[in-house]
Amino acid sequence: MHACELCEGPGGTPLWQNGLCRVVAVDEPGLPGFLRVVLNRHVREMTDLARPERDRLMAVVFAVEAHVRQAMEPDKMNLASLGNLTPHVHWHVIPRWRDDRHFPGPVWAAPRHDGPVPAARASAARRMAETLPAALAAAGA
Repeated sequence: MHACELCEGPGGTPLWQNGLCRVVAVDEPGLPGFLRVVLNRHVREMTDLARPERDRLMAVVFAVEAHVRQAMEPDKMNLASLGNLTPHVHWHVIPRWRDDRHFPGPVWAAPRHDGPVPAARASAARRMAETLPAALAAAGA
């Protein structure tokens, strides 16, 4: 069996955790507010989870998305569960702006341009991360 980076480490900067999953900030240049929701145990596919567990995980994903939208006011939100390189259930929650370096392409594509992240957007991402635990508690996560 191959080592799993999401079993061996948090997968980003930890912001919140419960018994089922954790939310981490992803250090991706030019994409402030990029978060990942990671299942706490190794499971390859969403359909390997029992329905109640899937529902609880998705409730966290949706609560995280709602908090990021409210706190950062992006032009669009991206939710993705790929796992091609890391076959461990996890969701990417990514705020997108028309002026981000990848837009309108996926964040995994080559950047279309370079440029600084607006200072207000970087500040909003820091505030969003700080207020995330309270938002998830209020959402019943």
